[in-house]
Amino acid sequence: MSSGQILVERSGAAAHVWFDNPGAHNALSSQMWHDLRDTARAIASDPAVRVVTFRGKGGKAFIAGTDIAKFADYVTGQQGVDYERDIDECMGAIDAIPCTTIAIVEGWAVGGGLNISAACDFRIATPDAKFGSPIGRTIGNCLSAASLARIGGAVGIQLAKRMVLLGEFLTAEQLLESGFLLKMAEPDALDAEVAALCARAAENAPLTTRATKESIRRMALGDLPDVEDLIAQVYGSADFRRGVADFLAKTKRVPEWTGE
Repeated sequence: MSSGQILVERSGAAAHVWFDNPGAHNALSSQMWHDLRDTARAIASDPAVRVVTFRGKGGKAFIAGTDIAKFADYVTGQQGVDYERDIDECMGAIDAIPCTTIAIVEGWAVGGGLNISAACDFRIATPDAKFGSPIGRTIGNCLSAASLARIGGAVGIQLAKRMVLLGEFLTAEQLLESGFLLKMAEPDALDAEVAALCARAAENAPLTTRATKESIRRMALGDLPDVEDLIAQVYGSADFRRGVADFLAKTKRVPEWTGE
């Protein structure tokens, strides 16, 4: 896949982070994940930033997953453990941003896109937006405890189960009703809605925002169980290798899982 890039624009007290890989529906390469981590850390250290937005280039996808090709070389469960640790570090940098964060979702928010949108404080989406993590129907991997806690905490456990255990994609309208989305806006009204929300968030007392966000982060992610044995079992399985091979071959079918 093309490497893509993370772009940052500043507008007053707002920092606007863009996922720029439209040829691959803004799927994140390893370099993009690490650049996102470093960008989040830089933003977190800048007291002049009061609000951050995350958005995909091209208007057709927020983020449509991650680079699957790397998994073709995985032969041990430990490689999966190391990968999930790496993703947790990148996601942790987003969790730790001390000001208000907003995901602007147009089109697909899949896998890592769902995770990143769930890490944000608020989400605004266009009516065509769809959210999901159909890993049990594609490559057959699993999520870390932190990712499950983050997604489950944001969308609710039952909706998270529908996305992961059934591989369902949920619509913007469904997630507006659930409270996961703050607003749904037509494309021609989206920028105005985002600008208004950014302005309101930037007016909030920064220490109030910082303390509130850190308290919630500690409650949600501060005491998670060790599930690395489960991660190793999944990533070290023949099912995972079969799922990756079928995905890269573009078979467009659910693999014939054996549970081994």
